[in-house]
Amino acid sequence: MKTVQHIIAAALLIISGSTTAFATDSIGPVKQINAGVLNVGYAEAGPANGQAVILLHGWPYDIHSYTAVATQLAGKGYHVIVPYLRGYGSTRFLSAQTMRNGQQSAFAADIIALMDALKIKQAIIGGFDWGARTADIIAALWPERTKALVSVSGYLIGSQQANQAPLAPKAEQAWWYQFYFATERGQAGYQANTRAFNRLIWQTASPQWHFSDSTFEESAASFDNPDHVAIVIHNYRWRLGLAQGEKQYDALEKRLAQGPVINVPAVTLEGDANGAPHPDPASYAAKFKGKYVHHTITGGIGHNLPAEAPEAFTAAIVEAEQLAK
Repeated sequence: MKTVQHIIAAALLIISGSTTAFATDSIGPVKQINAGVLNVGYAEAGPANGQAVILLHGWPYDIHSYTAVATQLAGKGYHVIVPYLRGYGSTRFLSAQTMRNGQQSAFAADIIALMDALKIKQAIIGGFDWGARTADIIAALWPERTKALVSVSGYLIGSQQANQAPLAPKAEQAWWYQFYFATERGQAGYQANTRAFNRLIWQTASPQWHFSDSTFEESAASFDNPDHVAIVIHNYRWRLGLAQGEKQYDALEKRLAQGPVINVPAVTLEGDANGAPHPDPASYAAKFKGKYVHHTITGGIGHNLPAEAPEAFTAAIVEAEQLAK
């Protein structure tokens, strides 16, 4: 069903004269391309000769977090690519034998492979949640592929070693689902109740965001991916050292464990009502050694910042490009 927001978005695209418009009832049309170990589903908007922008979603969200942002950026002449991460939507593994791996470096390698497949040499890369971590990793390890960075909640690169250290009790409580997923009961529970579980995460991570049933269901369809549960469970178990990764990523993880700085121009964002675990901006500012700006977005903005404050996220992409000049 078309919502007022989608109709407005479609109208904006018509006004902008974009030749690659999103469908009026979704962020589509979704295209597919073989890239690395995946056949990646992605939405595309804006002129092909525009500045490339790659937007990365997190868990438990999908490409629809960027519907309004992609529309706005396309209207400004950007070439916008919004891929489904492994385990989401129409993205599929090319081989049944490939490990359903959720470790952090695998996602970054996926996006580099996607850029290669689409012949994108360099892009502005933005993300939130898992997508912010992935964007951070690309900016740190592949700076030549990253013109500028926009990262919600700042510097999220971690390591199994660092995650061995216990947190304060209140901080541990905020990660309750990570401990749930560490158990077989948790895996079975997530498999049986994926939609209900993820809706609860939406509500607790963005306590002041009153999203509609249709908004949630639009993204929830991506959780029907046959690899979704396996990727999510492995992601959180890997973080705690309860699951192994793949050897081809060992060298990348060794570099990430050192907490590499980010030298590309960067804008970090945080919502003033983010109910998900997230670092204090002061704790990561020193990780950004290039031109750097941070903004806290007010007005009850939670974890899904691109969807809750699309104008602010769009402005951050434009600002990041300006920092790169």
